[in-house]
Amino acid sequence: MNEYKEYSDIYRGGASILIAGVLLNGKTVDIFISADGKIEDLSENTRTVHRSDAEFIIDASGKIALPGLVNTHTHAAMTLLRGYADDMHLHEWLTEKIWPLEAHLTGEDVYWGTKLACLEMIKSGTVAFNDMYFFMEDAARAVDETGMKAVLSHGFIDFGNEEKRDSEIASTKKLISYIKSMNNPRIKGAVGPHAPYTVSKDALEWCSAYSEEEDIKLHIHLSETEKEVNDCINEHAMRPAELLDKCNCLSSRTIAAHCCWLDEKECRILGKKGVHVSHNPASNMKLAVNRAMPYQWLKDAGANVTLGTDGCSSNNNLDLSEEMKTAALLQKFYWNSDTLLPAGETLAMATSAGKKALGFGNGRIEQGEAADIILIDRNCACMTPLHNPVSNVVYSCNGNAVNTVICDGRVLMSEREVPGEEEILSRAEMVAESLVGRAKEE
Repeated sequence: MNEYKEYSDIYRGGASILIAGVLLNGKTVDIFISADGKIEDLSENTRTVHRSDAEFIIDASGKIALPGLVNTHTHAAMTLLRGYADDMHLHEWLTEKIWPLEAHLTGEDVYWGTKLACLEMIKSGTVAFNDMYFFMEDAARAVDETGMKAVLSHGFIDFGNEEKRDSEIASTKKLISYIKSMNNPRIKGAVGPHAPYTVSKDALEWCSAYSEEEDIKLHIHLSETEKEVNDCINEHAMRPAELLDKCNCLSSRTIAAHCCWLDEKECRILGKKGVHVSHNPASNMKLAVNRAMPYQWLKDAGANVTLGTDGCSSNNNLDLSEEMKTAALLQKFYWNSDTLLPAGETLAMATSAGKKALGFGNGRIEQGEAADIILIDRNCACMTPLHNPVSNVVYSCNGNAVNTVICDGRVLMSEREVPGEEEILSRAEMVAESLVGRAKEE
């Protein structure tokens, strides 16, 4: 990297950048990013026109440019629970390990857990994510400081209890108000009803109305297991997607995670309503939900299918590059179709489809778009030979091949270096140990 200012200034944002000699869609081009974080020019002659305008020049020879990756479903601060409870049945995992530990969470825990998550996502090429958890004002503070983009929702759970419902409504409104006060276009608030089996019908209807009133996203878990589908049928005489539709929870604002046990009729409902679906293959396989999300049905119905990792307590990482390969292979294996979910469609799920779902642009590297760009090192074993760069990215490499990450024109990682990494790792380790210790003392 050649720069006209101190090296450390490359991370500060608000500067014009010239990415010189990068491979994009099979051609070597230059990309000029203006100080407002937009892609201003992109061509084979850009450096000739803008070299004198750039405050920083990134020598990208030997690099491949891709849109930044987008994780459409996670619980970021659950990085603190990575490896805490593995190889268990889903119900016991939740009720005996995860929920009891989460009862001891503090805002400081969530702040450092989210910072750790942001670090991990940046290191593997993710620039934006959709998060549902607790103490989300602290999560918003962490996202703001790390420079990523995020849609944040409070995990709304009432179990049919009116007093609990009122408390969850207040927490949701408080979060939305706080995010508005930040006045940061990189961070958006959302309403986050956990799932049809943990949120009452009255609360689902409130969440839908509030999402429409505030024009914000609605983030929910849907049909992850066969049991929740059967329970919904027994209680409501309809399947979960039909229940959500009856509660007006399905629209183009909705991001539905998992969706493993949808039937074809439900897929058509989601497509008709313009719902965005988040495929979480690694988590679903690890927790043995016994069915792969019906990608082809959803695609045929017109739903926007995206990619997510879920939280680190069930994945156990946030590497969306790894998730791309897992998604493609799971679809082929489960549905017995070797041509299902090819590499190009998989990459689109993790980039343009995800950006569309979160409302952060079209997720492509083109003039006028936000400069959300990652540079992949092509001089590494997993990228050699380079018969098909997209195939290599999806099937061959993981996030370690990512060299540089730019979000909204701000460099978040350069030559694999992220500012503050050592402090984040140290503090996250400390708060994780403290959290587990408090839970054991109970």
